[in-house]
Amino acid sequence: MSLLKTQVLIIGAGITGAGIARDLALRGVECILVEKADINSGASGANHGLLHSGARYVRNDPLTATECREECELLKKMAPQCIEDTGGLFVAVEGDDENHIADFPNLCSRSDIAVEWLDIKKALEIEPVLSEKLIAAYRVRDASIDPFRLTLENIAQALELGGRLLLHTGVVGFKKKNGCIQAAILHNQKTDEKILIEADQVVNAGGAWAGEVAALAGGRIDLLYSKGSLLITHHRVARQVINRLRPSSDADILVPGGTVSILGTTSVQIDALDNVRPTIEEIDYIIEAASAMVPALQTMRYIRAYAGVRPLVGSKSLDNGRALSRGFALIDHREDKLDNFISIVGGKLTTYRLMAEKTADLICSRLAVTSPCVTRTQPLPICSANKWTHPGLAARVWMQGQNSADVLFCECEMVSKSAVDAVIESIHRQKATPDLRAVGRRSRVGKGTCQGAFCSIPILAHLLEQGELDPDQGLQDLKQFLSSRWKGMRPILWDTALIQEQLQEAMHCGLFGLEL
Repeated sequence: MSLLKTQVLIIGAGITGAGIARDLALRGVECILVEKADINSGASGANHGLLHSGARYVRNDPLTATECREECELLKKMAPQCIEDTGGLFVAVEGDDENHIADFPNLCSRSDIAVEWLDIKKALEIEPVLSEKLIAAYRVRDASIDPFRLTLENIAQALELGGRLLLHTGVVGFKKKNGCIQAAILHNQKTDEKILIEADQVVNAGGAWAGEVAALAGGRIDLLYSKGSLLITHHRVARQVINRLRPSSDADILVPGGTVSILGTTSVQIDALDNVRPTIEEIDYIIEAASAMVPALQTMRYIRAYAGVRPLVGSKSLDNGRALSRGFALIDHREDKLDNFISIVGGKLTTYRLMAEKTADLICSRLAVTSPCVTRTQPLPICSANKWTHPGLAARVWMQGQNSADVLFCECEMVSKSAVDAVIESIHRQKATPDLRAVGRRSRVGKGTCQGAFCSIPILAHLLEQGELDPDQGLQDLKQFLSSRWKGMRPILWDTALIQEQLQEAMHCGLFGLEL
């Protein structure tokens, strides 16, 4: 068993853990960030990529609305490489609650959220896909954000400043004495190695798994798990974010995601975190409900569906996750007789930087570190290796013909060999093992129309030729990668998507004998 020592151990490499690692590194605090899977394996990699203006929460959660408004504007300045400043619309159609519509601008003003009334004709000119049954429209300052690049950029700076990252390494226990955690016991799933990490302070940023991590330490967090399912369209539907102007409900957000749009979401209370996936019933409902504001969604082609879990802080006796705040909670576990263990749970992608700041403030006060937070004023540095998550970028680079000898691996997203090599190099810098899923998380590979049916084969061959994978791992890696894509294809198997799936089945199940 190997032994590592650090000032702070951060558990969970979603956007919250990544943000904490960067914040602490900028203050000169030594930290190790650990993750039982890969970066953004939880809610940070399964959201709609909406950078909230705060307008969605003005009625039921004004504190979160204010936090979102402040952080949205700050991130546009601090991390522009991760953001498309699209703007957003809140629209109502015939039958929507007219009292809610009338209250909306005043509620926005109370949280100091900029809102502009639009004439119906003007709204339809801006977004022709909107329903002709539109009865109200307001413009807000929503935007679209790339959660994968955001996390990768935060981790990149943390590593540059001396932080360490351990992927596929999960916490399996803690050693405690006199109310303090002496060490965390971890298991590396890739190498089967046991690792002991001694840390002065331990931060639980495990997202939906934060309750399980706390329980291992002898603590307790009351969480409600709310599953949200979303859909990815075949092409970009609208220029701006489109929100349904009604109290928060299902299927009321359409977010531009570069070359596609993301439609969602639902809120379904679940009791377990295994086998989280979208259902056919959810997908049918999302399309039917959302088509009231954008009729074209009824007949549009979809690439895939996916689901994530929101860890909401509150009583599990509540049967509607939307009744709980989307705010965050910083939990000091001294009530659980743990003096050097804290948890950060809840919150939004939009408020990750604020969550990291508050967590780092508490940690630094315990370590007697007086360096202030600088993430409000210091821009997030651009790391070129992380740019390949951006939709459409690989296509532009390829069409510019920077290297005529380059080979195109992914035709859907036009990802070349040189791009894949750059991603592989970045994975090495993170001390991780390149495989198909790791490459896919850091690029657009497998995210196009064929969902990995074609690109998976040449990329796998490249990984094998470069010695990145053991030959015995090849088919297993291919199966795991395609199975993860199949999980999102199953709920949308109709029309062209069904034809696409039958081709994939013939290729991979028929030719390679894979059972997905």
